[in-house]
Amino acid sequence: MNPPEASARTVVQQLADLAVVTRRDGLPAGLRDDVARRVLDLVGNSLAAGGETSASAVTAVVRGWGGPTDATAIGTGLKVPAAAAALVNGTLAHSLDFDDTHLPSVLHPSSSVIPAALAVAEATGASGAALLDAAGVGIEVTVRLGMGGYDESLGNSEFFERGQHATSICGAVGAAVAAAMVTGLDADGIAHAAGIAASMGSGLLEANRTGGTVKRVHCGWAAHAGVVAADLAAHGLTGPPTVIEGRFGFLHAFCGDRADVDAVTADLGERWELPGIFFKPYPCNHFTHAGIDAALEMRARGVDPVDIVAIELGAPTAVLRTIAQPPEEKARPRSGYHAAFSGPYTVAAALVGGAGLGVFHDDFTDEAALDEQRLNLAALVRCVPDARCDEIFPHQFPAVLRVTTTDGTRHEVRVDVNRGGPGNPLTTEELATKVRLNASRSLGADAAAAVAVAGLDLPSAPDVSRLMNLVAGAGRG
Repeated sequence: MNPPEASARTVVQQLADLAVVTRRDGLPAGLRDDVARRVLDLVGNSLAAGGETSASAVTAVVRGWGGPTDATAIGTGLKVPAAAAALVNGTLAHSLDFDDTHLPSVLHPSSSVIPAALAVAEATGASGAALLDAAGVGIEVTVRLGMGGYDESLGNSEFFERGQHATSICGAVGAAVAAAMVTGLDADGIAHAAGIAASMGSGLLEANRTGGTVKRVHCGWAAHAGVVAADLAAHGLTGPPTVIEGRFGFLHAFCGDRADVDAVTADLGERWELPGIFFKPYPCNHFTHAGIDAALEMRARGVDPVDIVAIELGAPTAVLRTIAQPPEEKARPRSGYHAAFSGPYTVAAALVGGAGLGVFHDDFTDEAALDEQRLNLAALVRCVPDARCDEIFPHQFPAVLRVTTTDGTRHEVRVDVNRGGPGNPLTTEELATKVRLNASRSLGADAAAAVAVAGLDLPSAPDVSRLMNLVAGAGRG
């Protein structure tokens, strides 16, 4: 884009310009492969989530809707309208809290954007490259809107401070941009799709604190909204040109005076946030990951859980609201899902065992959440704010773990850099292992391995049918 021309255009028009240029020229070198890894990660996470109540509930609703058989609802055996597929697949993608994370906005961008782009790509027969270019721009739009709500002085997202789920709020707009790109809308149409979706995004975070599974549907609804917004724009509905920066626009409405409009378009098209987005090695809230890493290191050093008499988990002050409060809920989570948001429980699970990449799905079943060994260890955990962690957060989600054993020895492990991010990335083989382990929960070993290959081959794929046929599944109740 040409900066002088861009400066005369509104924010949503500049985002649409990026979308059109990228559709014409493709993503910068290396970014298609990056997005292919994210698509692969997402379909693996989605296959693993097929047995969750959120999946069966949304699938039952979509089954009742009926309509054209345009796109695959992953793992269900269903072909449904594209917007319905986006709803199911976005719900699946976020149901296990295993989806990628952008810092410091603390967004899970792929789980809203990729299901929308995949559904429209399948419905229209778009190429793998077209899918990846659209998803890449949609993810970029999502995280830049998230950064528009990030307050450097606060060291946290204003969305989060207000109890809003920025992932789904911003994700609806990013999903609309991606869907509009694949649909073939021009710059005005893409801008209108984004402007329409800005009225559709929503999500509250109270379930992270005190329970409820509605959060699992947030990304599905955002993906659904994105596809619907693109369809509405294609049929002539319009959005306001100042939908992002206006007095009653997106950022001011959600974030008030703390909104940073300039962050959305700073170096747009020149500097991409996309490659810095973290993959998750563990299927739980990202705030818990450094504590898990520290606990796994403790175990590797030979610390025996039966010898532990005291545990202190130091973390950024801001994350304690999610992983440590209310303390009685976090020490004895009421279900496997709630255990995924507990600092004490996740540390205990990592100390006791774990599988896969260290801690995996078996650690977050309802049965595991009732395991007395885990609960006895979790009861020993005292969560405290840590000054160094506060300095680092939210550019990383750090933690320090201090353990005292029966002989009085005090052990300490500090983790400043999260596994799965640019400073400590998952290799392609580690990511493929994650996908195979996820996919094997509903597919055979050979099919799970084939999913990994098909995902990585998307940049050269003529369409997305090979991947979607592999992940279609035989259906669940």
